[in-house]
Amino acid sequence: MTENTQTPSSPNSELPTQYAPADVEGKLYERWVERGYFEADEKSEKPPYAIVIPPPNVTGSLHLGHAFEHTLIDALTRRKRMQGYETLWQPGMDHAGIATQNVVERELAKEGKSRHDLGREAFVERVWQWKGESGGQISGQMRRLGDGVDWSRERFTMDEGLSEAVQTIFKKLYDDELIYRAERIINWCPRCLTAISDIEVEYQDDDGELVSIRYGDGENSIVVATTRAETMLGDTAVAVHPEDERYKHMVGTEIELPLTGRRIKIVADEHVDPEFGTGAVKVTPAHDPNDFEIGQRHGLPNLAVMDEHAIITAHGPFQGLDRLEARSAIVAALRADGRIVAEKRPYAHSVGHCSRCKTTIEPRLSLQWWVKVGPLAKAAGDAVRDGKVKIHPQEMEKRYFDWVDNLHDWCISRQLWWGHRIPVWYGPNGEIVCVGPDEQPPTGEGWTQDTDVLDTWFSSGLWPFSTLGWPRQTDSLAKFYPNAVLVTGYDILFFWVARMMMFGLYAMDGTPPFHTIALHGMVRDERGKKMSKSFGNAVNPLDWMDKYGSDAVRFTLARGANPGVDVPIGEDWVQASSKFANKIWNATRFAMMNGATIEGELPAAEQMSATDRWILSRLNTTVAEVDAFYEDYQFSKLSDALYHFAWDEVFDWYVELSKTTFFAGGEQAKVSARVLGEVLDVTLRLLHPVVPFVTETLWTTLTGGESLVIAEWPKDSGFRDAAAQAEIEGVQTLVREVRRFRKEQGLDDKQKVPARLALAGTPLASHEAAIRQLLRLQPEGEEFHATATLPVAGASVALDLSGTIDIPAERKRLSKDLAAAEKEKQQAQAKLGNEAFIAKAPDNVVDKIKGRLAKADADIARLQAQLAALPAE
Repeated sequence: MTENTQTPSSPNSELPTQYAPADVEGKLYERWVERGYFEADEKSEKPPYAIVIPPPNVTGSLHLGHAFEHTLIDALTRRKRMQGYETLWQPGMDHAGIATQNVVERELAKEGKSRHDLGREAFVERVWQWKGESGGQISGQMRRLGDGVDWSRERFTMDEGLSEAVQTIFKKLYDDELIYRAERIINWCPRCLTAISDIEVEYQDDDGELVSIRYGDGENSIVVATTRAETMLGDTAVAVHPEDERYKHMVGTEIELPLTGRRIKIVADEHVDPEFGTGAVKVTPAHDPNDFEIGQRHGLPNLAVMDEHAIITAHGPFQGLDRLEARSAIVAALRADGRIVAEKRPYAHSVGHCSRCKTTIEPRLSLQWWVKVGPLAKAAGDAVRDGKVKIHPQEMEKRYFDWVDNLHDWCISRQLWWGHRIPVWYGPNGEIVCVGPDEQPPTGEGWTQDTDVLDTWFSSGLWPFSTLGWPRQTDSLAKFYPNAVLVTGYDILFFWVARMMMFGLYAMDGTPPFHTIALHGMVRDERGKKMSKSFGNAVNPLDWMDKYGSDAVRFTLARGANPGVDVPIGEDWVQASSKFANKIWNATRFAMMNGATIEGELPAAEQMSATDRWILSRLNTTVAEVDAFYEDYQFSKLSDALYHFAWDEVFDWYVELSKTTFFAGGEQAKVSARVLGEVLDVTLRLLHPVVPFVTETLWTTLTGGESLVIAEWPKDSGFRDAAAQAEIEGVQTLVREVRRFRKEQGLDDKQKVPARLALAGTPLASHEAAIRQLLRLQPEGEEFHATATLPVAGASVALDLSGTIDIPAERKRLSKDLAAAEKEKQQAQAKLGNEAFIAKAPDNVVDKIKGRLAKADADIARLQAQLAALPAE
């Protein structure tokens, strides 16, 4: 438990009878921000704890994935702040090059204009104008959720300081020969008119067609198959495997390419699989990455046959056709020429699409800027292998290594106007000059800057240190780098995490950007299906916040957050969390009405009842459990532990067991009121990082403290009372058993039943009043006749159910249960008596069977006693 450092006071303001989140949350959040609770002081002597927000796109709005991730980060940072750390949760947004340019271009299109009508400079100004007026709405939505970020430090990847960081690291990489310019195959989007990275290509099965085409004639012909017949116009070879006996005699010769009149080589290359299809493949080096590699090995020409819009530019009859139009026209021409050997349609195959606009990607030979990732990726892999950085859960390490150990050079140039322009100038005589942020670009006639901008992920890869002022050696950088942990989804392990690792290690002298990578899954609907507008199952978390409150949404998300595992969520779960928030409210209100207080020292253990000692013992156990779960990023388990402790143990068992004490009054009631105040104080502190709004309102009213945001995090005092726990567990067992029995008899929960309690000589004796109240048990009268006796926890409860149960039916039910218990005992005894089984079975299996036998014996004794207690028919 924590020492209370707040100024205590008796509750001097009544809580409303019902909790209304809408009346509390907005005002409370603004108060936190105004008081600067979330602001981090780089000059503080407190130990640092820093987390960066995975920067949402400036075009984006809060979706359930954001709400999920932000809830987890907010819980971590709120707890660390309460633990006395100088805590920084760094906010900001990504400029989202392609997405933002698309948004503004669509606006221009409504005006009948294109970006080319404005020109580059005016278009960029228009984007900045859009950003100021319409971009970044997610910031306001983050406030609705309760994000405890330091808004005074909010950054944008196109800020002046971050632009300086981008130019600095580009120059450093260029000078170290880790950035180069080369003509390679890239993923080209004919709609966005830019290169995109491998990880921005979404693959899906499309229905296409597979056509087999005969090249050449007679014995010296070869059949190849393709799903992209239009690319044959750019073929410069046919490749076969060197050991394929069918084609050995043709290697080195030429064959005529249909429709074109051109003759192309037949080459032998080990890339070809002789078992697949005909064992021969067409080679189009300018339009396929594998073909490009074959072409490089054999010195083949690169013949581009499409322009940037995927319009055919080669061979007269097909010039000017879109690639899909050309595909049909070329197949028809080949069919008319007798060149089609086989056709298969529909033919489902995996096709890449642009993640931004869903257009089919076109592999295209293009002159681009590249990062040589070999040494950078090795350092990123070694940092995890050497233990400098831990990936949580550990089983995700394999995915990380599969990526960084096989990483291809990264194409970083994009054919956009919105973004960080590549800091390279070209001179009139072929000069190439890379310019750093403190250098002047070359001037004079004929000098021009590269027109491309950098991949968005290039700047966001610098996020953990560029937001702290790098390349300048700032106090913030010294205090908060490296970050403590990165919390992000496994789905951007490749997009973002690996890039931050590479750049952080490179720019910061081998110091990784964070010590731990905590990966979470994706939010899905209640059936486990991916949420999508097209599926009709997408949810706007703001709608749920309006209906149930932000705490309910947060608690639902945290309770589903198992490390690295997807999170199914439905509205009924949010509704259940709303009931939990209301339970916290109502139970705390009841407790305060009955004198719960934090005034004065906590009474000595000998002054407390067993119920008081039990709840304090359970409280400290819960503190220890929650701390352990936080350190292991087990948000689901810590939320479950808090839920069951708060609802079941505090608000149900402890409050109910203490009612008789409170109603009786006196010194014992004062002791229990102080204990209840302590338990509520600590419980609200424990709950605060996950459900900040309702806990803040209740805690400040209960304690008179300033704010839970800056309150002290609870500590496990070490207090445990095994005897009290055993005693109350006995009470709970008895109550549950009698409740179960009543339910089986069809008795209403509120129906009062005469009962005789034989508790003398047991630890339960002092709890008789509470037991009778919990179970609606009346004292036995003069005409009491026990119709059922339940032996439980070393005691017994005799009930007079005259006129309330069907005696023959009850006898039949008990006899059936007794027969099942006796059968279970026989089966367990038979297994334990089998020497061959015992010799081979693992110890845990044998122990499990022994447990079954013991339970069967207990059930038999209980059921026989219940049968014996039934009156004669």
